[in-house]
Amino acid sequence: MNVILFIKWKVRVKLYFKYLLSKKSDFYKNHINSKRKIVVALAADYGNLGDVAITYAQTKFLREKFPDAEVIDFPISKTFTEMKSLKRIIGPEDIITIVGGGNTGDMYDDIEFCRQFVIKQFPNNRIICFPQTIDFSETAIGRKALEKAIKVYGRHKKLSLAAREENSFNKFSQLFINNKVVMAPDIVLSLDETELAVSREGITFVLRADGEKSISESAQKELIEKVSANYSVRFNDTHINKSKMTVKERKNELDTIWNVFKKSELVITDRLHGMIFCAITNTPCIAINNSNKKVAGVYNAWLKDSQTIRVMENFNVDEALQLIQELLEKDATRISKLVSTDNFNDLITLLKE
Repeated sequence: MNVILFIKWKVRVKLYFKYLLSKKSDFYKNHINSKRKIVVALAADYGNLGDVAITYAQTKFLREKFPDAEVIDFPISKTFTEMKSLKRIIGPEDIITIVGGGNTGDMYDDIEFCRQFVIKQFPNNRIICFPQTIDFSETAIGRKALEKAIKVYGRHKKLSLAAREENSFNKFSQLFINNKVVMAPDIVLSLDETELAVSREGITFVLRADGEKSISESAQKELIEKVSANYSVRFNDTHINKSKMTVKERKNELDTIWNVFKKSELVITDRLHGMIFCAITNTPCIAINNSNKKVAGVYNAWLKDSQTIRVMENFNVDEALQLIQELLEKDATRISKLVSTDNFNDLITLLKE
């Protein structure tokens, strides 16, 4: 066992002991009632605003579709310390949903560890994993992690999986043969945050600096220099340095980042939710595909009919500059919503079964 794996193992042992040593608290005393409950497990209270937006959209979606149910936000930071309290109020007819995203795999294995823990805690409840991208690496660690996921998921007789693009749908269907699999848009695409009367100015860059980055540093530098020579530019990110945020704090951060998008003439991004935030705020966008191709996957599945969003699967500076000109000349007034409510029907069916 190498040093990194050993450290991760120690952290997970500590988390499990936190669960074993935790006591039933009053954390969910306000939820002890006769209403049917739908849990949003692993609710993102950390600084990835893409995941925070998924949590917000998923909760809103469930409350709108199931107005008679009580939808419970269960933060990922409380997964081990408050699980006993949650289990205390969950009955056999209640539903566990797990937040969607791009963390089914070994790149974000801490979240995958939490997801499998939640699945094990509710063996008799229906569990629906909201639309995800699957990404297990072709390494010894990735293959071992995939084998474990197949075992844990497959043992649960009422676990269903939703994929948010075709590649993940095919992989889920091929690998997780004991689980029901459907395809639906990233749940953030159920939102509409447009403000048609807003004044827009300049170009905003929202670029990664992690393992999913695909554009080279030299190409990124050249692009920024050439764009800055002709346009007003600003820099932003969908990651902030915060953790254990309250529901109110999360919504405030979303409003802040969405306002940045709404006031931009164009956004250039290699983040999936950079592109999706453009879609829901009706902001022109050049989206650069990331390392695991989820940006292009979601675009091709749900956004390819957009007149103001373009994806670059193979980045080229000159092509990007040409696209900027083309998009800035277009009328950004949106005639209709890009993603129809009907696109979520399979997901709704899973919840109503």
